Amino acid sequence: MGACRRKREADGMTDRVWCQEDGAPGQALRECIAAAVAAPSIHNTQPWLFRGCDGVLEVMVDTTRRLTAVDHDGREMLVSVGAALFNLRVAVRAHGRQPVVALMPDPARPELVARVQLGPDEAPTPSVAALAGAIPLRHTNRRPYQDQPVPPAVLTELGVAAEREGATLLVADGELRSAVLSLVRTADNAMREHPAYRAELAAWTTPGGVGRRDGVPRQAFGPRDARRAIPLRDFSLGNAAPTATARFEPDPTMILLFTGGDTRADWVRAGSALERLLLTATIRGLAATPLSQVVEVPRLRGLLADPAGGSFLQTVLRVGYPSMPVLATPRRSLDEVIVP
Repeated sequence: MGACRRKREADGMTDRVWCQEDGAPGQALRECIAAAVAAPSIHNTQPWLFRGCDGVLEVMVDTTRRLTAVDHDGREMLVSVGAALFNLRVAVRAHGRQPVVALMPDPARPELVARVQLGPDEAPTPSVAALAGAIPLRHTNRRPYQDQPVPPAVLTELGVAAEREGATLLVADGELRSAVLSLVRTADNAMREHPAYRAELAAWTTPGGVGRRDGVPRQAFGPRDARRAIPLRDFSLGNAAPTATARFEPDPTMILLFTGGDTRADWVRAGSALERLLLTATIRGLAATPLSQVVEVPRLRGLLADPAGGSFLQTVLRVGYPSMPVLATPRRSLDEVIVP
């Protein structure tokens, strides 16, 4: 099997095959890839591909899934792949191996985001087990949250999660929260006027009963804020579908995620920081909604950045305690994302 290795499960009864004889991912690695693809992605585009194994798995970006209207430079596409890469790392650790990651390892292959080598055996820690357990439970929740503040200790924990992946978290409250919401609203209003934006929404949203495995299904749209205070993205815009309204929490908890640089590698790191933060939030019973419209309009994103000080905004999130659970959005099959 070359570099491919077999790992015995904890019960000692069966062998788990990491790689097949032909070098393709075996059952254990396929389970790790399944965890990777559970990551969030803009409009649920799932812009990732995987190739390997023989001891090494390549994580690639699928540029055919880039959103041309809102993601001009592919930043959010790479943030999405970074989130999948974090899930993959956690899953490999949870399966008892060390993932050794080389980020952007080949300048001649810009589509290659990372090489993940299956390193030595290592028993998963309780924190790894908790993160792995949160992967299937994490879902974007665009519905109203409870009118209950997030404790400072939990917000601090979210900040530590971001820092573990090289990012910085800022809690926006008071005047800053109002300013950020105003910028998100301005961005949302501007984009709604563009036919290309509406057409892109239509392409990636589906009415009920359509059996595709990507995009945002109708049940995940969420209602509009009756007070119009929280400018959630209106996914019904592309298909002119009716949208319900509801009363949202009056003082949403808003957090901003920054990185020290704004390169392609920084975007991938931002995705990993985002996913560690989201999984930590899930463990603490929190839900999250992206308010990413502001980072999709370059001049508005720039207003919340400090290039001289090494601070670049990567995403804006609303977090809180959910009032009701939501269903997971669909995912493409592994055979669609694992390439020879």
